[in-house]
Amino acid sequence: MCVHVQVQNDSATSSDLSGVCGCLITSILRMWNYDSTLLSQDEDILATLQNYGDKEDLEAALSDATFDESGNIVSAEAFQITYFLQSGAETGEFNDPINEEWEEKAFLNIAEGAPTTQTLLKVDYFATRSFGDEFGGAISGDLLLVQISYAIVFLFLASNLGKVKPGPGSRWTMSFAALVTVGLSIGAGFGISSAFGLFYGPVHSLLPFILLGIGVDDAFVIVNAFDRERKTKRSAESNSDLALRAGRALARAGASITVTSATDLVAFGISSSSSLPALASFCGYAAIGVFFLWLFASTFFTATLVLDERRQRDNRMECVCCVTRSKTLEELDPEERQDGDGAGYEEGLFAKYFRNYHAPAILSTFGKLVVILIFGGLLGIGIWGAINLSVEDTQRAFIPSSSYITGWIDTVDEYYPTTGIDLVFVFEDEDKIYNARDSLAALDTRLTGLSSEPPFIAEPSSETYRNVLQGLKAELEINGSVNLGNIELGDDNWPTNANDLSTMLRTYIFTAEGSTYVRDLSFDNTTLALEAIQIRSEYVRLTKKKNGKTIDDSDNQIRAMDATRDLVDSWTDLPPSFPYSEKFISIEGFKIIRKELFLNVGLALAAVSIIVLVTVASPITAFIISANVACCIVEILGFMHLFGIAIDSVSVINIVLAVGLSIDYSAHVGHCFMTKGGDDKNARALESLADIGSAVLSGALTTFLAVVVLLFSKSYVFVILSIQFALTVGLGVTHGLVLLPVLLSILGPKAFTSAEKDAIETEEINDDDDDDDDDVEKKTESKEIGASETGDKGKSACVIS
Repeated sequence: MCVHVQVQNDSATSSDLSGVCGCLITSILRMWNYDSTLLSQDEDILATLQNYGDKEDLEAALSDATFDESGNIVSAEAFQITYFLQSGAETGEFNDPINEEWEEKAFLNIAEGAPTTQTLLKVDYFATRSFGDEFGGAISGDLLLVQISYAIVFLFLASNLGKVKPGPGSRWTMSFAALVTVGLSIGAGFGISSAFGLFYGPVHSLLPFILLGIGVDDAFVIVNAFDRERKTKRSAESNSDLALRAGRALARAGASITVTSATDLVAFGISSSSSLPALASFCGYAAIGVFFLWLFASTFFTATLVLDERRQRDNRMECVCCVTRSKTLEELDPEERQDGDGAGYEEGLFAKYFRNYHAPAILSTFGKLVVILIFGGLLGIGIWGAINLSVEDTQRAFIPSSSYITGWIDTVDEYYPTTGIDLVFVFEDEDKIYNARDSLAALDTRLTGLSSEPPFIAEPSSETYRNVLQGLKAELEINGSVNLGNIELGDDNWPTNANDLSTMLRTYIFTAEGSTYVRDLSFDNTTLALEAIQIRSEYVRLTKKKNGKTIDDSDNQIRAMDATRDLVDSWTDLPPSFPYSEKFISIEGFKIIRKELFLNVGLALAAVSIIVLVTVASPITAFIISANVACCIVEILGFMHLFGIAIDSVSVINIVLAVGLSIDYSAHVGHCFMTKGGDDKNARALESLADIGSAVLSGALTTFLAVVVLLFSKSYVFVILSIQFALTVGLGVTHGLVLLPVLLSILGPKAFTSAEKDAIETEEINDDDDDDDDDVEKKTESKEIGASETGDKGKSACVIS
């Protein structure tokens, strides 16, 4: 009672909030006129409470109410007080700033500070804005983790693009340039997307991580190609030499990142046409961001890479590039200046691992057999899990466990298990409403007995059912039309025509008894004719237990919505009508989300396959890459089921992302395989891994490190992102660096014609070098033989026996 009094006082005294909460309040406290003095003076509270209504009304208002043999209330565990606010939103607008301010200042702040002196009394509370506040707060509270993830990526980039120790060969500035490239693409992508009118939602906070993963991968590929094109020591290269090297590197890496960017762009672009608004908007943002990421990576990042290479050639400091180091490059040993023996690029640790250990192991006959068996088992697990994936209402998961909303939900689950989703029946046409007035007033009889099976509508009571015509009929039976303008009544105790009924209803809602129904009527603004009425009801609480937790039962919610619509369609004797609930929007999503998941993934894979075919220019390689990625996606779905991740708006978005990310790992390797000439497929696969494997692995590790810190997040969105990203990176990189090379070594086609020519020319050069070496060796041998023969002729021998 104290909480209610303070809420009312704050509403009345605040000029901004005055009159907001003047519409409807429902609670057993109305028996004492919401006056704490009257309540304290009441000597028989249970007797007063008995006058609240019949037994059904009391059972609906109170939790675990018990009655004696005479039907008198004896005890109860809990009760509710509900405030209904008149909508202040402008026409066509969803936001209601006035009511939101009232909920914050006049309700939530007061409820949070509810007195705790009553040890046996616990207060739980909830407002319309609560969900958005707590969900947004959970994401905002994890911004520190976002900063930590970017810092980790920065350190990992710097340690892998060059030497860790600042000096010759270090690339700390290039690590920063890679992050700037990602930042530019995020800014440009968000700006263009907003200009196109795409809405921004909570799940869009995932986009910086998506673009970071793709952008870092491109950075590694470009730097790897740029380094491999260096054929001499740095100090011997002029500015024009560096420009030519950058051109050769882009000719080598540009095709690869264009393939992956095009597949990502198409995958997201296809899903931007989804029937799910959140998925469509998110993928629209992602597609535009990927385009700018490709643009800035191939221009801005490559340009900064050339400038940084000039800095290293000129032996200038990294952060203060205008200052030259005291020691010249010639004074440093080759390892310190990262020039090797002066012959050019030398393979790093990862490249040596792939050449000497990884590739020989998986490309041996035994290794291939083991790889195919392991990945066959993973595919089996994936198919089983994908079939068993369920659609769940995960709305509760978005709320942090420490939130006050969690306490409110748990309390409602415990004390009000039959209180569920609000439901209204809307009836239209003034004349038809009048003609069916008796049937509409007795609509509760048609809703009785529907609580235990679809449509799961709660039994009508004063707490779960509200019907303006039923209330008007009761008023007319008691007082006639005396308080309603003395409108003439017919033999059935109703007004004699539709116009009089409309006039009476307009008067009725301004009486004490009729004010409850003020939101249930709609009148024409010009003629004041009755356009529609709504009769309020609600569903029972549709929940289930999963993994020891109570969750909303999406399957029964779908059955309830469909059965309700069928029920309304069967009312052929009533005016045109339709059922509505705010929850129907989410339930409609549950109905189509599974179909949308497989449809969008299938379309994305199909589109990606076409792009790979066009860019790789080899039907066999394109098919192997596409099949490899498809198996990876199936396995990700299977592991989602094993990790207890349901199909919802967040996981569907992440699966579409998985198509784009996993294709990157395979496309790089597949494209590189086609550039390796020769007849030995095992050797071509080995060279591909030694060439591109380190860049792919470094990109995958960077993406993994970027999201692994989000496992400590309190936000459901970030936690699911980190788990699915870990699955995508883990399975994607193993498919790209383990299974794909094995498949290419068995089924791979011949290399590009240009690659075969390069291989032949290289082989001829090597043969010429070998021939020259043989000639030198033969001449040396002949000279040695000649010298030997000449020496023997100048000697004398003496044999003594």
